[in-house]
Amino acid sequence: MQQLFNEAPVASIIFLFTIITSLYAFYNHNVHGKFMLHPYSVNRGKHLYTLITSGLIHADWGHLFMNMLSYYFFAFSLETFIGHWQFGVLYVASLALSDVTTILKHKDNYYYHSLGASGAVSAVVFSFILYQPLTSMMIFPLPIPIPAVLFGILYLVYSAYASRHSSYINHDAHFLGAITGVVITVILHPDVVPYFIHQLATVF
Repeated sequence: MQQLFNEAPVASIIFLFTIITSLYAFYNHNVHGKFMLHPYSVNRGKHLYTLITSGLIHADWGHLFMNMLSYYFFAFSLETFIGHWQFGVLYVASLALSDVTTILKHKDNYYYHSLGASGAVSAVVFSFILYQPLTSMMIFPLPIPIPAVLFGILYLVYSAYASRHSSYINHDAHFLGAITGVVITVILHPDVVPYFIHQLATVF
């Protein structure tokens, strides 16, 4: 862990802080309730802080584990690619921006709440894909490795399809988080675009 902190201090702090706040919220329902995103309130200018705090808590152990496992695989490497403060900007901005469509979709639904770091984690994964489009990834539960760029395409298609159906999973945040991750990375490092294209060109 010391090596990870030395190489990627921002990703390490976010990783530990998210786990700690999530665990604390598991046993403190008051914090859990206050930190959740409530589109109805946010749309009316209230509890705007939940755009960030909702990404610091999770519904249960499985939700936390899956998000932090994905984060662990990609975030630390990504910080070494894009830089320390750049990673912080990417993550925090994606936490907030990934919920925009969720807020618009559920702005009049008083009973809808959302939580979890999935949107920001999606941003991290897709930013990573820009730098490593040909690295192998797997779509759970299929044990078949595929290129990261193909994984990204399938992920977007599935998220767009699933968001049209009622679900407890916030697929809108997954989709917008992924797009946000790409856009912010390109803004911070425009040179990643020709690099990405060059990597794909080596296949042909």
